[in-house]
Amino acid sequence: MTQSSESAREEAKTTPPASGRFDRTSIILHWFTVLLIAVQLSSAWLHEMVDHNSSFAATLLDTHRNSGVLIWTVSMARLVRRHNYAYLPPFPDGMPRLQQTIAKANEYGLYALLLVQPITGLGRVLLRGAPFDLFIWEVPALLEPNDAIRHSFEKAHEFGANALFALIGLHAGAALFHRLILRDGVLQRMLPWNSQAVGVGEPNPQPAASEAE
Repeated sequence: MTQSSESAREEAKTTPPASGRFDRTSIILHWFTVLLIAVQLSSAWLHEMVDHNSSFAATLLDTHRNSGVLIWTVSMARLVRRHNYAYLPPFPDGMPRLQQTIAKANEYGLYALLLVQPITGLGRVLLRGAPFDLFIWEVPALLEPNDAIRHSFEKAHEFGANALFALIGLHAGAALFHRLILRDGVLQRMLPWNSQAVGVGEPNPQPAASEAE
């Protein structure tokens, strides 16, 4: 039974979809993560723009915490699935080894931050020593207030947010570079729609023959 399950995992990881794209589940989880990150960033930004004592500010904090927990859960599920079942298309032919290494480092750096950020955020909340809402539950005060350690968590959370911005910018910039400059089909492999067959570069359009010719 164990051998057959391992064989199924290996087959899932090495059998490409007909389009040469990532498998459907990987694409869905990727864009769900993007949506959650957008909720995280927008809720944090809006919270800084409103009265912190208002009910809207409290709603924004709840949204920020809840989406953080979802990000941690989805990111962990993606890592487990990536290791066991996900199909990962190979890098394009001719892509330099250094560029491949940077792409992998960026990807796993994003995974690391998406797992660490919710933990530092939760630590900051717990060390307030006060109850807080999480989804439909009210979590009681679990720790005694500790401003010194809480400040460390706060600084780590801020540093992680800045690092996340940087890696997301690098990730998005690389995707656009592949799409607009290299035109090698890398971006299309993760799009939620199948715009074209991927795995080969797009041919440069040939100029149309003039009527005189």
